Amino acid sequence: MDQIRDAILSGDRTEETYANLSIPATYRAATVHKDEVGMFEGLASRDKDPRKSLHIDEVPVPELAPGEALVAVMASAINYNTVWTSIFEPVSTFGFLERYGRTSEYAKRHDLPYHIVGSDLAGVVLRTGPGVGKWKPGQEVVAHCLSVELEDADGHNDTMLDPQQRIWGFETNFGGLAELAIVKANQLMPKPTHLSWEEAASPGLVNSTAYRQLISKNGAALKLGDRVLIWGASGGLGSYATQMALAAGATPICVVSSPEKAEICRAMGAELIIDRNAEGYKFWNDDNTEQDPKEWQRLGKKIRELTGGHDVDIVFEHPGRETFGASVYVARKGGTIVTCASTSGYMHEYDNRYLWMNLKNILSSHFANYREAWEANELINRGLIHPTLSKTYALEEVGQAALDVHKNAHQGKVGVLTLAPEAGLGISDPEKRAKYEAEINRFRDA
Repeated sequence: MDQIRDAILSGDRTEETYANLSIPATYRAATVHKDEVGMFEGLASRDKDPRKSLHIDEVPVPELAPGEALVAVMASAINYNTVWTSIFEPVSTFGFLERYGRTSEYAKRHDLPYHIVGSDLAGVVLRTGPGVGKWKPGQEVVAHCLSVELEDADGHNDTMLDPQQRIWGFETNFGGLAELAIVKANQLMPKPTHLSWEEAASPGLVNSTAYRQLISKNGAALKLGDRVLIWGASGGLGSYATQMALAAGATPICVVSSPEKAEICRAMGAELIIDRNAEGYKFWNDDNTEQDPKEWQRLGKKIRELTGGHDVDIVFEHPGRETFGASVYVARKGGTIVTCASTSGYMHEYDNRYLWMNLKNILSSHFANYREAWEANELINRGLIHPTLSKTYALEEVGQAALDVHKNAHQGKVGVLTLAPEAGLGISDPEKRAKYEAEINRFRDA
């Protein structure tokens, strides 16, 4: 592994160099263990600690299947799906691995007593399997997290509709929080040359998710002039939605939970901000069984105060249960509530009168297809959208990194160094970077 790291740090990217490197028998990876699935039974979600369930193990390098690539991972990042995996909610991910393992001989590799997690990476291709022509050893890459078999007709108009669509590192094994990772070749995209390894790794999942959810014709199809309410606007997903709304000529109304998060939204260029803690919104009663429509109305009034009397065209929804009733209420007549995730709970409740009688739309969105992920990555590459990396941990500290996200004690994205020995490496176009230095660093240490 040291030889691989040294080759990458040298800056040599010739195919011959990497094709001739020896692949080690084992590598270090962040894992959860199947025999620990019940370790948090009886605890509330908020009390489950990823530091206890995430391990750094030495694991064997799996066989490379046709259409796959083996990537030396320099950096990765934490997404909420890693939190879910680490606390075994809403289900254990070992069920995903077992079902996948039954589908083919190569898929059997994924059904293991440990799950290597992580759905982001930035690194260098080491090997490709049979049938891969576009990607070669030595190429710098990032990866999106859509793993798809493409054997079914349903996936060929939109690969997110493929019956065998999975999220890599969550519903598959061999994820990105490791020194090596296995991905399908159609997950690879060029690494933006002006970014460090950890900066380049951090946008992948959330940037692509926000792009489909907000911009794509498969999502809300945001247009010039739209008003969009963005929950968690300084967070991992919302920070990209905020940037996209501003870049598209829309007006984001950013919902945050502290003055510090409000300042980050202002730094991105947003002007209309709601601090939900300062306003004291309480959408549910104390035992979380009944919602208070008066609080929905109070939020709607606040939005109209900020917008000069207008309701929002789009609600960018991802908290789920806690906020969904309010989201349905505050969208304008004919407006759209576009939803993914559900970090506060997936059993959503809302008053259907406000939906049906006002012709509103609830639209589901889940990650992105390859084209959407590629377009989202191009926005990063062109400097139209910027990483929102706030803090970077070493691989050994992955449990703490996941805890930060679980407790919402972070801003933007939390990065993890895997093979990279320190932050700030991997920038090959400093002249391009200089144009965007302030934007790239605006979340740093926030």
